[in-house]
Amino acid sequence: MAKVSAPICTACGSEFAEAEKLPESCPICQDDRQFVPPSGQAWTTLDAISRKHFNSYRYVEPAILGMVTTPQFAIGQRALLIRTPQGNLLWECLSLLDQATVDIVKGLGGIAGIAISHPHYYSTMVEWSREFNAPIHLHAADKKWVMRPDSSIQFWEGDTKPLFDGLTLIRCGGHFAGATVLHSQKAGNGSGAIMTGDVVMVVPNRNHVSFMRSYPNLLPLSAPSVQAIGDVLAPFKFEAIYGAFFDRDIRAGGKQIIERSVKRYIDTVRGDGSAERL
Repeated sequence: MAKVSAPICTACGSEFAEAEKLPESCPICQDDRQFVPPSGQAWTTLDAISRKHFNSYRYVEPAILGMVTTPQFAIGQRALLIRTPQGNLLWECLSLLDQATVDIVKGLGGIAGIAISHPHYYSTMVEWSREFNAPIHLHAADKKWVMRPDSSIQFWEGDTKPLFDGLTLIRCGGHFAGATVLHSQKAGNGSGAIMTGDVVMVVPNRNHVSFMRSYPNLLPLSAPSVQAIGDVLAPFKFEAIYGAFFDRDIRAGGKQIIERSVKRYIDTVRGDGSAERL
């Protein structure tokens, strides 16, 4: 029997390994941090996505190119191509990898490495890795969520992993056990920046961030988990915070906003509820 072309979950965008039949379910969507749509589990392929969608691009700052799939596919996160003299890093990933994207990224120097914050954004990371001959850096605590194993995936452990040219992966935990943010010493006009996905979510007014176990299912994190995120980020210098979506960036004061937001969150969840009864 012929194998099914590598199936992609339409809800979370994760690609699964080729098999003789479609998966019965997507474990990432069955988990209480994501969801199976009321219409049920559905699958697509990279070729099918490319017939209805395309990737669009916008510079976040001169050395960071943002990419997002249009119209929105699955969760709709953006990926960031961080350009450095020592090679480019792809932070986060998109399900759609088409020829236009390949040509644009190769024209900008290709990809020397891929790093992803958490399993909701793993998407078609193996396709990207093979196209650009780039290793994938994932935290070992999230190994069980890899739906398409591949030799290109390099699992790291501990709280930090230096990459190159002032880029460092930081394990925050919280949203997932291995949930990771990326710190850049040189971004933010040289003042430092963190790329957070939704491990640390920039809220619409951009004056705070927040933290959740599940955004679609409205499950909060515990106070100790949020305090741990604040503690692990405390040693790093940064002004900018670049979130999961194009409208979720903070350009200045990011470190103070993190500190203020951690306190606000903990005060709220540890409160006696009197404010909610006023």
